[in-house]
Amino acid sequence: MTLLQNKVLLVSGGTQGVGAGIVRAAVREGARVAFTGRRPGTGDRLVDELGSDVAFFVQADLADPEQAIISVQRVVSHFGRVDCLVNSAGLTTRGTLLDTSPGLFDQHIAVNLRAPFFTMQAAVSDMVSRGAPGTIVNIISMAAHGGQPYLSPYSAAKAGLVGLTRNAAFAHRWDKVRINGLNIGWTQTEGEDAIQRQFHDADDGWLADAALKLPMGKLGQVDEIADFVVFLISDRSGVVTGSVIDWDQVVIGPYD
Repeated sequence: MTLLQNKVLLVSGGTQGVGAGIVRAAVREGARVAFTGRRPGTGDRLVDELGSDVAFFVQADLADPEQAIISVQRVVSHFGRVDCLVNSAGLTTRGTLLDTSPGLFDQHIAVNLRAPFFTMQAAVSDMVSRGAPGTIVNIISMAAHGGQPYLSPYSAAKAGLVGLTRNAAFAHRWDKVRINGLNIGWTQTEGEDAIQRQFHDADDGWLADAALKLPMGKLGQVDEIADFVVFLISDRSGVVTGSVIDWDQVVIGPYD
């Protein structure tokens, strides 16, 4: 028996990066997986890779709360229910306290906080209406602890998601809906490569240089995160709920 046998999972932002890694890992563990994204071509290619019997793509811009809610409803219509939800869609554009515009701030709140709020609302509503247990994992960020100066709106939104994760876990523990969060650190993805080049003038050797400065000699890896998330949404993680786990090689608190 695999970890997610007969489970239905929805992954927001599942067309690339960490989200796509979670989609692939969940399918390997026996789940039927729906995932959202804004670009139909990327989503359709992932369905072709995994098979339409186990994968379902929902095109949605989760900055629009109505689309966030409808994305869950479409999964319920397609697969009959939602057993598990992973909120992995995220916006990582840069901004400091002094140069962030109201528009940029609102974008971060819309994608990094409001979208998971309303996907959780819709998914938990399905679980509660069926009297069924469920699991949710919110992909958060180490920046929720404070973050770098250039991550001001991102850190604010992710810190809000930490509070939301714990609030929702407490509210629905008697419904047997377990809700946890994962503060992931610096991770090697195609999106991170684009961010480094766009905002930090990185060249082709940035990844190797960055790895040399990290204790484990590498950035976080998508497949490692995906395996951890699969464990958290599976029954093997037991009764744990309301936990926000730092998944990183940086240790918050101590200093040299």
